[in-house]
Amino acid sequence: MKEAAGEANLTVIAIILIGIIAAVVTPLINTTMETTKKRTCCQNNGGTWVDGACNGASDVCA
Repeated sequence: MKEAAGEANLTVIAIILIGIIAAVVTPLINTTMETTKKRTCCQNNGGTWVDGACNGASDVCA
């Protein structure tokens, strides 16, 4: 019985760790995707992406 309880505890710990990792990584991925979207739009409209801002392109992507 002790083995089953230990295995259940490890399962709970694993689920909690997966949830924590997902909560930390999700905002990072969303930020990266948004930046990539803006950079791509800037470059497609003839601009250059410098220091997190679009230079020399029309303001279509805002």
